[in-house]
Amino acid sequence: MQALQRRTFGCVRVAWNRTLAARHQRYAAGGEGTSYAQTDRALTAMKRDPGLTFLNEVSSVPLQQALRHQHAAFQAFFAGRARYPRFKSRYGKQSATYTRSAFRMKDGQLWLAKADGPLSFAWTWPGVDVTTLDPTSVTVAREPCGRWYVTFQVDEPNPVPLPATGGSVGVDLGVKDFAVTSGGERIANPRHLARKARNLARYQRRLARCQQGSANRAKAAAKVARAHRKVRASRADFLHRASARLARDNDVIVIEDLAVSNMVRNRRLARAISDCGWGEFRRQLEYKAARAGRRLIVIDRWYPSSKSCSACGHLLASLNLSTRAWECPSCGTRHDRDINAAKNILAAGLAVSACGADVRHSGSLRVRSAVKQEPQPVTAGIPSSRAGSSQALKYLASG
Repeated sequence: MQALQRRTFGCVRVAWNRTLAARHQRYAAGGEGTSYAQTDRALTAMKRDPGLTFLNEVSSVPLQQALRHQHAAFQAFFAGRARYPRFKSRYGKQSATYTRSAFRMKDGQLWLAKADGPLSFAWTWPGVDVTTLDPTSVTVAREPCGRWYVTFQVDEPNPVPLPATGGSVGVDLGVKDFAVTSGGERIANPRHLARKARNLARYQRRLARCQQGSANRAKAAAKVARAHRKVRASRADFLHRASARLARDNDVIVIEDLAVSNMVRNRRLARAISDCGWGEFRRQLEYKAARAGRRLIVIDRWYPSSKSCSACGHLLASLNLSTRAWECPSCGTRHDRDINAAKNILAAGLAVSACGADVRHSGSLRVRSAVKQEPQPVTAGIPSSRAGSSQALKYLASG
């Protein structure tokens, strides 16, 4: 079975890379794009090529799915949601996706197309009976560290929303603390990569000393990949737990629209920011809030949450990043920088939700943008109301 899957991975990689190269040539020659129908016809031509007859030895469904994934990747790139699709390497993660026509489930066993027997796997969801599954697709993947995975995709037509709690929370993301809520809770930053950096550096030095193509180099590369997998799994587990708890305990969640791709350009903070996983945290909050019937509100990234007094609305002219606590010169309230920012984020989200702007409602992950308020200059020392009035909306639009 592993030999068949390795051949399938190789064929998927060939179909992906050749199709991507043909896209490059077509665009360079005449500036024309490539449709999925054209790539599908090109796959048929590849199978008839005498030098590529091995493509007929595996199921055609994973090859077609690879072309669909590439087409979707280009759509995401042109929409600004993802980076440009790259060529696949035999040393990276390998995967093959099977749709309903290429697999079947019988008594909890998985039978893949062109396989002599069922695919053995260890079921990791004790609360779900595998014999009752009706998956729409199955993905078989192999990590560079040598670990295999089987992923089932199942449609859930009507997810049951969680009961209302009446709670609302603003979340301020950071590096020192991963997140600080408007209620004063601090979620510590586990710093998964920083804790494993020493071991990773040692494994990578061993890998660099090995001869290219040797068996020892393959073993050293597997150790490096295994260390990275542990970091990745620990981070994913932490983000899932934190996002699930926020979605379970609150009806309204307000966060900032952080430009993570721009922030990681700072070479001094790039590793620490990437280790936090803010982008993945927001993605998980989006789908978990929609599934649980919660409301996720994303406010403008330029809103001065740290420099504004959450008690009276006074706006400081400047606030250094090293200043972790400050006293409002208007009302005398002493603020913790992060807690104050989380309170302001919550207040701004509730004010913006009153006009329906930039709100992610339950059941939809798309942002509805209302008519923008006319920008007004913000003057330091001028307080603003927080009851959703026109003055507050102008303040939010200009901040």
